[in-house]
Amino acid sequence: MPVTMLATWLKPTRLTRGLPFPSGSLSPDALTMRSPVDTISRRTRWGKQEAGDAMSGKSDPFEASAAALGYLYQLRMALLVCVEHLQTGLDWTVAIEAGDDIEAVSEASTDWWQLKHRAPGTRMTDASSDLWKTLRIWATAVTNQQIDLERTNLFLLTTGIVPEGAAGSFLTPSRPGGPRNEAEALKLLDEARANSTAKSATAIANYAAWDALDKDQRLNLLKCVQVLDEAENIMQAGEQLQGRAALAVGHVHAQAFLQRLEGWFFQRCIAHLAGVGSGPVTGVEFDDVFDQRRNQFRPDNLPIDADVVDLTGEVAEHTDKTFVRQLTLAGIGNARIRMAVRDYVRAFEQRSRWSNENLLRPGELGGYERRLVDEWERRFNVMADDLGEDAAESEMRAQAKKLYAWVEQDARFRIRDGCDEAFVTTGSYQMLADDQRVGWHPDFEARLMALLEPAAGR
Repeated sequence: MPVTMLATWLKPTRLTRGLPFPSGSLSPDALTMRSPVDTISRRTRWGKQEAGDAMSGKSDPFEASAAALGYLYQLRMALLVCVEHLQTGLDWTVAIEAGDDIEAVSEASTDWWQLKHRAPGTRMTDASSDLWKTLRIWATAVTNQQIDLERTNLFLLTTGIVPEGAAGSFLTPSRPGGPRNEAEALKLLDEARANSTAKSATAIANYAAWDALDKDQRLNLLKCVQVLDEAENIMQAGEQLQGRAALAVGHVHAQAFLQRLEGWFFQRCIAHLAGVGSGPVTGVEFDDVFDQRRNQFRPDNLPIDADVVDLTGEVAEHTDKTFVRQLTLAGIGNARIRMAVRDYVRAFEQRSRWSNENLLRPGELGGYERRLVDEWERRFNVMADDLGEDAAESEMRAQAKKLYAWVEQDARFRIRDGCDEAFVTTGSYQMLADDQRVGWHPDFEARLMALLEPAAGR
């Protein structure tokens, strides 16, 4: 991907100076919304600045919180790369921890990304381990012929600062001091390497990889390098993503949409890293997932979450629920009770999410439940008339089973036209039965009163 496309996202001030904003994309000022997963990030801290900002071997160890933040940053930035690539077509792949932190491959080029999420004010000098660890990875890839520099872009993205006059400053896409100057950057890097007294194993390995390249190879490598400093941190990157989500589903639903997109993407990356058969994310796959989740937020639809569909529920945890007592009164068997508990748990959870995320219109859920009660009442009254007042218990149970079978097999009332998941209806009926607004046994109200009142008195 051309640096102008993603760099303008990541650096709405300094990096965009002199660079045209990509056609069809939002200006940075339009992309300032609260991150949907900022509660995660707030529990972690910035990556710690290394003591002396050099490879002295005395740098502070990363704390678990800082490492976690770095991994989240990597995943979020990879998602951002996917979203940006989606504008260019579908012939691309994105992977993490492949050739680099992020590897994006398209027909035109291969992009390798090194990401450094650092505390505000962290400086990437010519002796910085962030810089030399990155150069080591890329130099080793050149030596081992793992990359073709003719078609590879190498990005070093840091939330820290590259001081003016440092080697990295001559490798930025645009700089206040003048144009890029790879020859000057090479000179400064060779000087830093020659003057270094670092003795750590990491420093020795970094310099050994650099030394393995001749001067022409080093220069050709640097010609492919783009240093992007003062980049967006993890919170700001989330705001950029939410801005893109607002374009897809509107501002009202942007947060809920992005939470689901990120949830899928994170799980997808975990599967890829675990080697369970998932390769890189492809453009076709990402477009399909993006489109599916966007469609769930259409005015005639509501999202059904995959983790909700996987819920099963435990009957033992619900035996005292009124809806379970109602099923027992009707003589419903254990297998069907298990399915009822499953549907109840799914509907309760999904409806709670819709409410908590403000995805429902005012009065929508109440109106939906009134429809369900009306449809039930028509059938219940017919059943009561057919039975009469002197029906035997066996007859009442037989008719109750028929009424409940209608709920299981035929009752499919959609809360919205596009939301056709069966458990929304069947589980909502269990919730209504739990509130005694509907029932299956012809005499359910009196029977439940006899069952529940003694229990309430204990």
